[in-house]
Amino acid sequence: MNVFRMAFRFQYCFLTAAVLIIVYPAFLSGCRTKEKNKSYTSWQVYRGDDGSNAYSSLDQINTNNVDRLKVAWTYQTGDKSDYFSLECNPIVVSDTLYGISPKLKTFALNAATGKLLWVFDPFAKDSKDGGFNRGITYWSNRAEKRIFVFAESKLMAIDATTGKQIMSFGENGFIDLNKGLRDYTGTEWHENVGNTSPAIVYKDMIITGSSVGEEYGSYPGHIRAYNVLTGKPVWTFHTVPQPGELGYDTWPRDAYKTAGGCNAWSGLSIDRKTGIVFAATGAPSFDYHGGERIGQNLFGNCVIAIDAATGKYIWHYQVSHHDLWDYDLPSPPNLVRVNKDGKEVDAVAQITKQGFIFLLDRKTGKPLFAVEEKPVAISYMPGEKSWPTQPFPSKPLPLCRQKFDESVITDISKEAHDYVLKEAKKYTWGDIYLPPAENGIIQMPGFRGGAEWSGACVDMETGVMYVGINDIPNIVELIETKENIPGEFSGKNVQEAGKILYTRNCSACHGADLKGNGQFPPLFNIAERLKSDEARQVITKGRGMMASFNKLHDEEKDAIISYLFKRDSNKKFEEKKSDDTKNAATNVRTRYRLKDYIQLLDQNGYPGVKPPWGTLNAVDLNTGDILWKQPLGAYPALAAKGITKTGTQLFGGGIVTAGGIIFIGASQDEKFRAIDKRTGKVLWEYQLPAGGYATPATYEVDGKQYVVIAAGGGGRQRTKAGDYYIAFALP
Repeated sequence: MNVFRMAFRFQYCFLTAAVLIIVYPAFLSGCRTKEKNKSYTSWQVYRGDDGSNAYSSLDQINTNNVDRLKVAWTYQTGDKSDYFSLECNPIVVSDTLYGISPKLKTFALNAATGKLLWVFDPFAKDSKDGGFNRGITYWSNRAEKRIFVFAESKLMAIDATTGKQIMSFGENGFIDLNKGLRDYTGTEWHENVGNTSPAIVYKDMIITGSSVGEEYGSYPGHIRAYNVLTGKPVWTFHTVPQPGELGYDTWPRDAYKTAGGCNAWSGLSIDRKTGIVFAATGAPSFDYHGGERIGQNLFGNCVIAIDAATGKYIWHYQVSHHDLWDYDLPSPPNLVRVNKDGKEVDAVAQITKQGFIFLLDRKTGKPLFAVEEKPVAISYMPGEKSWPTQPFPSKPLPLCRQKFDESVITDISKEAHDYVLKEAKKYTWGDIYLPPAENGIIQMPGFRGGAEWSGACVDMETGVMYVGINDIPNIVELIETKENIPGEFSGKNVQEAGKILYTRNCSACHGADLKGNGQFPPLFNIAERLKSDEARQVITKGRGMMASFNKLHDEEKDAIISYLFKRDSNKKFEEKKSDDTKNAATNVRTRYRLKDYIQLLDQNGYPGVKPPWGTLNAVDLNTGDILWKQPLGAYPALAAKGITKTGTQLFGGGIVTAGGIIFIGASQDEKFRAIDKRTGKVLWEYQLPAGGYATPATYEVDGKQYVVIAAGGGGRQRTKAGDYYIAFALP
């Protein structure tokens, strides 16, 4: 017996020592990782951290146990919308979660239980307004805690504890984003400027981009800083340069008076150690014809580094020149550290709708992988002068297809292939940067990406980026319009005039037949949803993705309403007299507009190219290599026919954790998934009650890790609407 005990003890000690030899280094490594990444354990800012990386060092939920996840709590906002999806990435401060509803109500919940603490409604209780809002900004000092939110053209400060609006901030409790962008005089129109992404706080300033229109004459998207306590302006960076500023000569003379766009609508990133704020800007307006903005058009489609304290320019990098394709930079820059040639380098990684990733030195803006300016097709549109070259990075390789020809046409069935081929033959085919034309082109990738606003997440330990990619073409067809024609509507009734004005201003989004196009709602039944005065307010103020059309005169708005609501058929249109009748004939302008926002689809509404149509991609930013690509999402009707691994169009981002997991919704099959970050394999999935078209968040309360996602469906995906925030945790 004693011999047996001695042998057992020897075996036990040997095994214990062996286990310690194997496990202890890994344990220490884990400890070092957590110590190194202690700043990644919370979710107090949009997309998780100042660098917009959507990374968490929490690992309680990991690849070994994620299949045990259960719903911890569910909160419903009570105001779901068919037209505005929930895109909010909530923030969590201590044990309180802050989020946004489809109708832009801000709320606070107990982050462990989902219990409602308070709600702030920026609109009247009977308001039908809503919109897209992707997040919230938090700030505190010893005296108070504030959160900052956007609603329409207002930036408001709210007491984070009580949910009460702070009326001492700005003027009457808010900053009007319309002010300070451009001084209009005379008959120039006024646009409602908003913001769909949260601002950032640096010291005693709140810094913000904006959402502006994409039409001729829209506002410029200047980046602005305000005092975080008072709301008073501190500095402005002109994204459409003014006289004497860098980039002024990349536009026609005095273009700053009329040119617009170039806005950082997707949010901002900040390096607090160096005090540099990084912005990614959209295209200059008008998007698809640049005859009124000949030139390179700085700072459109640029990554820009700005001194956060002063607003002074540091460097920029333009990823497309004189954009004609609506290739906005769709997400804030990722601030990462990569190993390049044996050295650790602080870098900026910028995803694009084109499917490129540009990796830039954070101090200088110089590319870390070679970029070649290659000749591209030249536009033959009247009045246009397209840029002759565009930048192509050598690494990483494009994450989506960049050429349309017969080899990429869908093969899910012979009927689908033949249908799409017949449709495609109506238009011109070619490579990326094929210029828009009146006879129409097939744009590949489409203007929904490639990458989109949902952005990329980056594993801050390995330097691997994970990004959702759409791979669906658009049809881009320009139409000529004559504007400011004296007596254009003379003798016409208001419905006839309204139809002309609708075609000119609205049909690109809502369709010439009023039936919408899958991205924008139909209007043929608008009387069932809105009263005429409510529709007129939408035309005037804009809503969600729709810009304000306050440039239209009152009688023009009334004519559009008459056309949409089929009324006043016997009433004559009363045309506004020009303030400059002497020169009215010389004010006639020829402009080119987009005929319709449509994708190339088959007869059943599926994308007109071979699958996959939506993928999740892993890219090693250290080497520029693509590690894996996996379809994300499925169509049950196709799967039933054996057509799998199609992916779907994606709206919504992912997060990556030290537990080895990517959490992502985004797909049109309305599932929330946990994916192994090493392989792309799905480890767990949950059927949401509505599409999760938002970026999730993960956080810890009382030692328990949670993952939460907003599930609102509806919106641009046209799936069923919801109003859910759902949190998951281990049992």
